[in-house]
Amino acid sequence: MRKLSQYLYYLNIVGMLLYIIICGGLLIAGHPWRSSQLGLIIQVASGLVLASIPPLLTRWFHVQLPPLLVALYEVFILMAILLGTGMGMYSVPYWDKVEHAFSAAMLAGLGYMIFAALTPADQREHVSPLLLSLFAVAFGTMVGVCWEFYEFTGDGLFGMNMQRYMSGGHLLAGRAALMDTMGDLCMDFVGSLFLGIVGYFGIRRDRHWLDTYMLRRIK
Repeated sequence: MRKLSQYLYYLNIVGMLLYIIICGGLLIAGHPWRSSQLGLIIQVASGLVLASIPPLLTRWFHVQLPPLLVALYEVFILMAILLGTGMGMYSVPYWDKVEHAFSAAMLAGLGYMIFAALTPADQREHVSPLLLSLFAVAFGTMVGVCWEFYEFTGDGLFGMNMQRYMSGGHLLAGRAALMDTMGDLCMDFVGSLFLGIVGYFGIRRDRHWLDTYMLRRIK
C-alpha cells in the first residue's frame, strides 16, 4: 500500500506540473485551453502543495501516516484538483457527488486514526467496535457539514455559487435551491457509513484491523 500511495503522489506531482507547463504555454501564446485559464493554473499549482502534505508531515514531524489513508488522500486530490478543476471533470454528471462520498470515507478513516492515536493501547482492546465505527461515521459526516459551512460563507461574502443556489444567474427557489447542498451532505454520510460498516465488521473479526489506521512515529 505504501508503494501505491507513493505512485499516486508522483502521479499528482507529474500530472500537475505537465498541466502547468502545457496550459501555461498555451496561455502565453494567446491560445488558452479553457476560459479563466490563469485562475485554473493557480489552483492546480496549489494542488502541488496539497499533494505534498503527507510526505512533508512525515519529514517535519517524523511520523508515518497510514499508507491506506495517504493513498485515499492522493486519489481525492487527483479527482478534485487536476481532473475536477484543471480538466473540467466537474461537468461530468455526479462527479462532485462521487468525490464527496470518496472524501467522506477517507475522513472516516481519519476518524479511526484519531481515535486510535488518542486511546491508550490497553484500552483500545476493550472499546466496542460499534462505538469506534459510530465515531468514524460521525467524524466523516461532521467534516462534510463544516465544508458546507465554508461554501455557505464563501457564497455570502464573495457572491460565489459553490452551493449551486443559482442557475444561469437566476436564484433557484424551494427544494431546487437545496438539492446541491443536501445531495453533498447525503453522500458525505453514505461515504462515512460505508467505511464505518467495513470497520465495524473488520474490528469484530480481528482487533488488529485498526492497526491499518495507526499513526506511527519514525525514529
